[in-house]
Amino acid sequence: MWSCLGGMAWFSVGKSLLGCRGAAQRAGTLTMSACSSASSGRQHVNGVDLFYEQTGRGKHAVLLLPGALGSTRTDFGPQLRSLNKESFTVVGWDPRGYGRSRPPHRDFPPDFFERDAKDAVDLMKALGFHKFSLLGWSDGGITALIAAAKNPDLIHKMVVWGSNAFVSQEDLRLYNMVRDVSKWSARMRQPMEEVYGAHLFAKTWEGWVDAIAQFAQRPEGSICMELLPLISCPTLIIHGEKDPMVPSFHAQHLLKHIKGSRLHVMPEGKHNLHLRYADEFNRLVEDFLEE
Repeated sequence: MWSCLGGMAWFSVGKSLLGCRGAAQRAGTLTMSACSSASSGRQHVNGVDLFYEQTGRGKHAVLLLPGALGSTRTDFGPQLRSLNKESFTVVGWDPRGYGRSRPPHRDFPPDFFERDAKDAVDLMKALGFHKFSLLGWSDGGITALIAAAKNPDLIHKMVVWGSNAFVSQEDLRLYNMVRDVSKWSARMRQPMEEVYGAHLFAKTWEGWVDAIAQFAQRPEGSICMELLPLISCPTLIIHGEKDPMVPSFHAQHLLKHIKGSRLHVMPEGKHNLHLRYADEFNRLVEDFLEE
């Protein structure tokens, strides 16, 4: 749906991947599945306990980065379930203050994207991955851009979609349209209210809108524009041509400023293209990562 708020899972709530669970210990509290190579747990990173899910047994590690207020379960069910488990080891995580990485409650200091990027990279290192690829949706895409720019030796490849490196006046208008969650349909609110409760969801969402709007006050509205030339990993940008909340100029800007990047446009794709067209998206990503 809209830029940076990829976590809005009214589109699709990722189904539980970890049926027939058995208990084991690894990297903190961990649940291992007896019937698959799936696990979940909490890892202490940078002063907080970050929830993660891991599936697959491939040599190529991939980190999934969710959108605003998002989590592995709400944002990446089809990817955790269906990405090739022989080729990839796929890790989904809940950024601090989101989903099951609570406490603490989410806050939005000026550097919250940089904080998420550091948490994401340090989580993967704590889990024993020394080189890995990034799949970032919306806010998670912004986090991935920052992580790739600041850790060129660690990031193998990157895929981002529904993401932006700056906030324009048009973006501000779109964010303000969705600020008041009481005006959303019950169907749209339900998944997030199930995770956070109605009051905390509304409060956290308003906090996000205020935080993202502040970038518009920076020169050129930059979130991470100055970092794009530092990205050296192969990068695939995916854009849904019918995305109602991420204008195509954002994808074009990334393409222009990330050296060697490529852009794939999905004509029917909206903001949730990886959920709505999961099979097509997963094939596209697998082909890119395996090149």
